[in-house]
Amino acid sequence: MISKTVAIAIVFFSTSYSQFCNNLNDNGDLDWWQTAVFYQIYPRSFMDSDGDGIGDLKGITSKLDYLKNLGVSATWLSPIFDSPQVDQGYDIRNYYEIDKDYGTMEDFKSLLEAAKELGIKIILDFVPNHTSDQHDWFLLSANRTKGYEDFYIWRDGKDGDPHSPPNNWLSEFKGSAWKWHEGRQQYYFHDFSEQQPDLNYRNPMVLEEMKKVILFWLDMGVSGFRMDAVPFLVEDATFSDAPLARGYTACDIDPICLNRENILKDLDETYNIIYSFRALVDDYAKRNNLADPIVIMTEAYTTPENTVLYYGSSTDLGAHFTFNFNLLTNLPNSNFTVDDIANAINKWQVYLPKGATSNWVLGNHDNHRVASRVGQDNVDGFNMLTALLPGVMVTYNGEEIGMPDGEVTCEQGKDPAAIKNCSTFDQTSRDFERTPFQWDSSKYAGFSTSEPWLPVGSSKNWLNLAAQIDVKSHYSVYKDLITLKENFKKRSIVDNLSIIKVNEQVLQVVRQRDEADYILLFNIGNSDQTITFYRKATDYKVVVTSITSQRSIGEKIDNLITLKGHESLILRSAELC
Repeated sequence: MISKTVAIAIVFFSTSYSQFCNNLNDNGDLDWWQTAVFYQIYPRSFMDSDGDGIGDLKGITSKLDYLKNLGVSATWLSPIFDSPQVDQGYDIRNYYEIDKDYGTMEDFKSLLEAAKELGIKIILDFVPNHTSDQHDWFLLSANRTKGYEDFYIWRDGKDGDPHSPPNNWLSEFKGSAWKWHEGRQQYYFHDFSEQQPDLNYRNPMVLEEMKKVILFWLDMGVSGFRMDAVPFLVEDATFSDAPLARGYTACDIDPICLNRENILKDLDETYNIIYSFRALVDDYAKRNNLADPIVIMTEAYTTPENTVLYYGSSTDLGAHFTFNFNLLTNLPNSNFTVDDIANAINKWQVYLPKGATSNWVLGNHDNHRVASRVGQDNVDGFNMLTALLPGVMVTYNGEEIGMPDGEVTCEQGKDPAAIKNCSTFDQTSRDFERTPFQWDSSKYAGFSTSEPWLPVGSSKNWLNLAAQIDVKSHYSVYKDLITLKENFKKRSIVDNLSIIKVNEQVLQVVRQRDEADYILLFNIGNSDQTITFYRKATDYKVVVTSITSQRSIGEKIDNLITLKGHESLILRSAELC
């Protein structure tokens, strides 16, 4: 069935890059990070160089040419620090050492050197909220060693009862957020697993130690940090019970039943910590006459109002950007609508501080892959969307080839939050999005020569990188998008964004810049749609097409156009100036 309609419901935004971030370089262009493609590598699943089934640093180094050819500006590595691997590296035992699973410090230095030669910046995943319970700081604190007594959050049991936690706070991994320590005879607080005790940022020495960690890796040559779980850095100092969330009359083990804001997360002091980290890296760059700024990006699953506070202000600079998860959390499954996409974009633009740089995230290691959430046929359309929207594009490894989730059983699973209860594993596990990268269709997908730490997804038989080289594919479309994004590195006096609901099935995005207008037409549904789209210029040509499209690059497009089911196109007007 073909549907014919005209464009309606234009929502308009104007984007300026000129305010508090001091973002223009000496040439008057935007700083490198503002239009960058940040590529997240989950090291354990990217490439195994030694055949032990675990991805490693040498494996990443061996694939840097792939990243360069892809057009990646920078890659951020999920944690590679020494860890017992209870939470796949997010439980850090030593911030100054490389975990043996991933290699050695020499391997990391080699990676840095090779990446620098190729013009790829390395960003580290920094975990400031908690450490492993095997960290020396925790062991010293548990023993009440002088100077470390309150490095972590310790409390007596309620009314002095060792069998009763201090309050009703619950962990993100479910159950009480308090763990009794027999040696110290007190409870310690953990926002996540009991092997991940929270640091106490009300102790100024903790902040100073974390700053030393940052400086150590800056001296090594990294270009920035992705800061994990930042809303949880500070807790209510009175340790009062958290009230029940709206709609709940009782609470069991799931923290969703509690109203945690300003008690367990999102306290004002949290933002000040991020501002102090920003001041530290800015000062470092200035003292060392670095040509490029050191970038801080923050992870915060919270309200839009709270999220944008991490950007800071003209007097207290914060993160260069804080992850925008709207396209991820607002589109959790294939039942999304055009309105859902438009609202996800508009809500972010409304709250974005003037002068701040946007960013667009489709997936990561904590959420189902975009192909599994929105459908394989829509992958190109969503990659087009994030490439065309102003600001930073963040890609999780595998999204460029349209990788879906893998298949993992509870018995095979490694996610500590999920394997507690196999009856809910399929709903709660993050293992599915962490299966190995599918380089080819061989037994272990070209990832390793032995059985990987998580099973390879069965889709490797038909969806893998090798099958997408030199043919029209998700990979080729993604490369075309990164080439297109090069146009946006130059500062534009005009940079206006319009989000248009053409009909219930077709989204239009218009980006008007000094040099040209760019239009995305995205049919999210199965049926063909004949539409009249909003246009300002007279002539438009096709510059990128989805794999579902039969149109040719350079083809002129009339105002009346029929889009095939799940077809997406990016059009460009003739030069405006």
